[in-house]
Amino acid sequence: MDDIPVFVAGRHVVNVQRCLSALFFYSFILLFFSCTEQQEHTAPAIHDRDSVSMMTSYGVNTLISDSGVIKYRIVTERWDVNTIKNPSRWEFVKGIFLEQFDDKFHVEGYIQADTAWYYDQKRLWHLRGRVRVRNVNGLVYTSEELYWDGIRHELYSNVFSRVVTPERTMQGSYFRSDERMTHYMVSNSKGSFMPEDMMGEEEKPTEPADTTQPVMPSRQPAVRRAATPKPVVTP
Repeated sequence: MDDIPVFVAGRHVVNVQRCLSALFFYSFILLFFSCTEQQEHTAPAIHDRDSVSMMTSYGVNTLISDSGVIKYRIVTERWDVNTIKNPSRWEFVKGIFLEQFDDKFHVEGYIQADTAWYYDQKRLWHLRGRVRVRNVNGLVYTSEELYWDGIRHELYSNVFSRVVTPERTMQGSYFRSDERMTHYMVSNSKGSFMPEDMMGEEEKPTEPADTTQPVMPSRQPAVRRAATPKPVVTP
């Protein structure tokens, strides 16, 4: 039997055969793991891809033009633009204040709400939570939900709504109006109002023309009476 080479270094005795065996074992383990297919462990995304906004702006106070004419002012704490969601939309989760101008840049009214979504492809606004609208004539509208259709140029709501004008107060469960809120309708309503208030100033009915002939008071024909003879005084 061959002698196993042993080296003596000081007080330590080194067994060469054991060292070679250990080296071979570790080399085999390293080779085994290097040939094994490695799997990549990744955590799922926290948010879906379609929930990520393309643009997020904070502290917004900007003017919006329509056909080259400034029409609106938007004031909001946060504005998200998402073009991946279907349909694409603008989101105002921190509330919105929207002013509307006429052609001479005079304020025609304003709209404010706690939350709003604008579907740009449909040109549709969806306002939620403490919605308040005021027009140039002093009409004030309040509700918890309101839709503004930019294609049909109308506003409507299917929840309880309240309309206050300088003359009347109305409230009901359904509301529909034009964009200027000069022609509006409130159904299932109650309050103090006149029928012409439901049509606005421009559609108030006019009094029909009187086609009958006036009746003149009849007069009795004059009767000639005989004069009373004067008494004859004799001397």
